[in-house]
Amino acid sequence: MSDPLILGIESTCDETGVALVRGRELLADVTATSMDQYARFGGIIPEIASRAHLESFLPTLDAAALEKADVDLSEIDAVAVCAGPGLIGSLTVGISAAKALAASLGAPIYGVNHVIGHLAVDELVDGPLPERFIGLIVSGGHSNLLSIRDIATDVVELGGTLDDAAGEAFDKVGRLLGLPYPGGPHVDRLSQEGDRSAIRFPRGLAAGKDKERHRYDFSFSGLKTAVARYVESLEDAGRGVPSADVCAAFSEAVNDSLTAKAVQACLDTGCDTLVVGGGYSANSRLRSLAAERCEAAGITLRLPPLRFCTDNGAQIAALGSAAVRSGVAPSPMDFAPDSGMPLDVSVAH
Repeated sequence: MSDPLILGIESTCDETGVALVRGRELLADVTATSMDQYARFGGIIPEIASRAHLESFLPTLDAAALEKADVDLSEIDAVAVCAGPGLIGSLTVGISAAKALAASLGAPIYGVNHVIGHLAVDELVDGPLPERFIGLIVSGGHSNLLSIRDIATDVVELGGTLDDAAGEAFDKVGRLLGLPYPGGPHVDRLSQEGDRSAIRFPRGLAAGKDKERHRYDFSFSGLKTAVARYVESLEDAGRGVPSADVCAAFSEAVNDSLTAKAVQACLDTGCDTLVVGGGYSANSRLRSLAAERCEAAGITLRLPPLRFCTDNGAQIAALGSAAVRSGVAPSPMDFAPDSGMPLDVSVAH
């Protein structure tokens, strides 16, 4: 008997993603984004994002299911949809569409945690996840370390950011330097042209009592302030700002903290695998530094391809498929969107 066919629907922010997964095989993955509509605002406008999901959902569903996967909707065995975290309006659109589909098909529905989905999607590339591993989630809204025994049923949060997330900090520094929205990719690009050792920016929670009290936590707010003061001091003195060096040194500070604590979590818990996911996992220095430090510590590093870093339907379908394989009960039809869905909950009940 073949594995169940899972339809995944992603709508947490400004991407409308639809994917079809059978077991750990990705059959189709289509994403529509409204990102270009926010450049003049310098950030996401929730109402625009919600309306974009309404407009994009059916065309994206048709493109994924009917065109790429060449399956009929009646063949779908279960529907997985992001239940949270995310923008409440965007989540509501996706959940409403998923419930309508599930009801019409007589199929079970799984309201899954899209943050954990950023790790689950790696199964579609690198095969089954190990019995125990550490997950590092890095995105515009999250910087968290998770201890995972079963991605669908046993996830424990070890720590997270006390203020800004890594991706959020990158976007803010990009705005500070006058770079186009979203700033993160532009900061990453400039950082590759600069000297990482030209400026020494602080590492949050890395010394004294904070180092032990917040062993697996992150803080980037002070770093962001240090960058702002450095730039202001140069401007006040009438000197030019070496943007590439600033980006390189800032990037090094963020990625030093993320990778050092992730590797430490692996060593402390006896896990020999680190899985990294989230939009910020596309960052070039994070990927190279994580590879370097994991190799030195004898840890296997699993990083999804760049196309799976940002929000996508494949991650939702992958986590839905994992939930079905683990025998997790479907979500009730009356489950609600949860913009603050905790990271130790993979499926809404």
